[in-house]
Amino acid sequence: MSLREKADPSERSGSTNWVQHAWLWPFEAMRLALDISSQWYPDRPAEPTDASDEQELPWTTANSVALQLPTMRLLDFSSAVEGPPLLVCAPYALHRAKIADLAHGHSLMAALQEAGTARLYLTDWRSATPEMRYFSIDTFLSDLNVAVDTIGPPVDLAGLCQGGWLSLLYAARFPDKVRRLVLAGSPVDVSVPSELSRMVASLPQQSFEAMVRQGEGIVSGEHMLQVWSLPFNLLDVEAALQRRLDGKSEDARVLLDRFTRWNDETLDLPGTYYLEVTDWIFRQNRIAAGDFVALGRKIDLAAVTLPVFLLAAEKDIVVPPDQAFATMRLLGTPPAWLQCDTEPCGHLGLFVGCMALTGPWRRIARWLQSDLDEATGGRARISA
Repeated sequence: MSLREKADPSERSGSTNWVQHAWLWPFEAMRLALDISSQWYPDRPAEPTDASDEQELPWTTANSVALQLPTMRLLDFSSAVEGPPLLVCAPYALHRAKIADLAHGHSLMAALQEAGTARLYLTDWRSATPEMRYFSIDTFLSDLNVAVDTIGPPVDLAGLCQGGWLSLLYAARFPDKVRRLVLAGSPVDVSVPSELSRMVASLPQQSFEAMVRQGEGIVSGEHMLQVWSLPFNLLDVEAALQRRLDGKSEDARVLLDRFTRWNDETLDLPGTYYLEVTDWIFRQNRIAAGDFVALGRKIDLAAVTLPVFLLAAEKDIVVPPDQAFATMRLLGTPPAWLQCDTEPCGHLGLFVGCMALTGPWRRIARWLQSDLDEATGGRARISA
């Protein structure tokens, strides 16, 4: 995907085009691909790689591998051995976990460190191999549980986008292992409409199943990116990063290069997991409906009573604020333990925008570090 600037910026709004639709392309690409299914996987390699070679985009913030699991590498960004641990659960949706560590000044992990989070971890989800084709949501919950046990419960969990509903399921399934929960741009109750939920609902589940069969049990990020080759421009990147870029400066060139490389480094997904997400989460709305069974136990969100912080982007069409905040009414958390905040950006800006990282994420870090009464102020709030 190349970076292109249009002569007339008015033809395109960075905050509402590529920046938003980059998170929808897996579903839109499938719509297009159904029309050219015979060309989908003509030269599929026998062994998809895990992109761990020297050409992979390097991490911005120093870290070490704390644990190797079938679904992930648990990365340790800690600067100390004392204090409550925070585990950031990255989205597993065809882009890599470096969304949480994109570049200097645009790294969530670095921002949390600078805000005083001493024990800090990240789920670095693996690209699916043929051996992973039958991995399910339960598989990821099981490995998340091993990661939490390795860190030492209770932990604070921060779920980004689709890492949010996974974190919520985990907190509901293992309530004694999670101290506080952060859900940032996270879809849970899809009865509140969004572009993402509408897109899934517009396609029959048989279409998703056909795509998985064509990929021999794997959803190929690379092939889907080839089909959905939507270019982005400087305005798009500026909207996501929440800053103006001088296209001729060295700093801007480095940022644009890292952004482009992150976008191009896709993940393959296990077909079983992908079908469960599209059907159970986005079509049947099982989490919100109280019908989701996680590791053998039906999940009741009303039984979730831990402190929760919800973060939404005002211009988000993937997970709009109404949908992000609808989770509140499903929880058993006392109102005084609920916190809400918004940021004037699109979906991607929540995780890489410089103002989001120094604004709401700094407040989240303080909330995680504070005594509960001090952190809540006695009531839930929504900050602009």
